[in-house]
Order: sequence, then C-alpha cells, then structure tokens
Amino acid sequence: MSAFAEFARAAARLKPRTAVVLGSGLAGATSAFAERASVGFADVPGLVPPTVHGHGGRLLLGAWAGAPALLFAGRVHFYEGHRWETVVGTVRTAAELGVTRVVLTNAAGGIHEKLVPGELMALTGHLKLLSGESWRALATGGAVARPYSAALAEAAVAHERAAGRELVSGVYAALTGPSYETPAEIRALAACGADAVGMSTAMEAEEAVRLGLEVAALSCITNRAAGLGGAPLDHAEVLVNAKLAVARVGALLAALVA
Repeated sequence: MSAFAEFARAAARLKPRTAVVLGSGLAGATSAFAERASVGFADVPGLVPPTVHGHGGRLLLGAWAGAPALLFAGRVHFYEGHRWETVVGTVRTAAELGVTRVVLTNAAGGIHEKLVPGELMALTGHLKLLSGESWRALATGGAVARPYSAALAEAAVAHERAAGRELVSGVYAALTGPSYETPAEIRALAACGADAVGMSTAMEAEEAVRLGLEVAALSCITNRAAGLGGAPLDHAEVLVNAKLAVARVGALLAALVA
C-alpha cells in the first residue's frame, strides 16, 4: 500500500472535519496538535515539496484540542515555478479527505497602522493582483465574491476579545512575488483598501469555496510593509518575527478547529 493510501485510510477512520494550512515560520504554533499519522507532500497526489525555507512539506493527521484535524505543514507558491493547479493542491487534497472547513494562515506585511510585527489579522476579503500564467482557468464557476466565512472571522475576533486582545479584521492583498513590494506599490495598495500584503492564500481560499468548504484565514504580521518600517525586507526577518506570535496563533487555531 502506498504511503498516501495508508494515510487516507487513517483519515477515513478519524474523520477530520477541519484542515489547517501553515504559513512561513508558523510550525511552532502546533504544540497542541497531537499527531497520529503523517506523509510527505511528495507522496501525496497533486502536491509537490515546497522549496521555500520555513515550509516543512508534510501532511499530518491528528487532533487539535481534542478535535480531529488535518495539518498541512507548509504550502507551495506560484513563484516557485508551479502551476496554479498545484498551488491549490492543499485544499483539493483536504476536500478529498472529507473536511468541511479549512483554516489558511500566512506571514504578511502590515499596512494597517495597528498591524505591527507579532499582530494577527482575520481576513474578511482579498485583492488578487496576480501575474504570470492565468489563474482564471481555475475559476470555471466565476469569481468568488465572499471567500471568507463571516461566522469564523467573528469567532476568531470573539476568542481574542475574551483573551483581552484585539484582532484586526481586514483585506489581504495577494501578489505573485517573490520580490517584495516597493514603497510606492504599498501606498497604492493602501489606497485600494489593503490592510496586509503577502504572496499566498487568495487562490487557495477561492478554490476551497468552489469545493464547498467553509474558509477562515489568518495573517501573522511579520514586518511592516515596504516604506512603513525602518529596515530593508528579507525572508529571514519574516521567519524570526513569525515566532513572536506562534503561541497566539496556536491558541486561535485550536479554538477555530474545536
């Protein structure tokens, strides 16, 4: 039996209803996840191993706060040279394994004045500013007007309020990458209503909705966007600053899964 077939049999027994996709540097947010089985992305049909540092590339099955769940330790990006069909392979795999809900996480640059390193944002919408191979080939059912569940976003805000913290809700700008934006581009994004900016999530969210899944998404702010902070941006800063919020991300993920 192949590694994935064995994994799928285990998932059929445990019946996870929620899948979580981890963004850059957020592996430390999984301390409350109890693993039962795992398989490498290379062994999962439709997935490929990530090449970006901070993305582990394994699919795990287990329980989060006692609730059965799938955990994608990492994702792949279009800028790594993959087709959009490959980029959305995580949510397609999750749907095939029977989940009804997906929680997407990402590392993002903060544009909103409250979004400094270590803060979180619950996504309520996104801007797709994507180039390269057309992503419209995926949208056979038309555009997804509201990809993010208002109920799940409100639950996240309520969880943080109960913990004495504010959770900003806002709009995520999805750009192709891999280069960071210029200060002029960030000013333009702010004028368009973006509160945070990154290089993932939007296409996964829309594909998940087309597959009938309920979607929540969280941005972990790892830097101020270009022109808003005092230092040049680099991926090492992203990974370091993601650690500022891993405990908070983990607690919020456990609440959303449960």
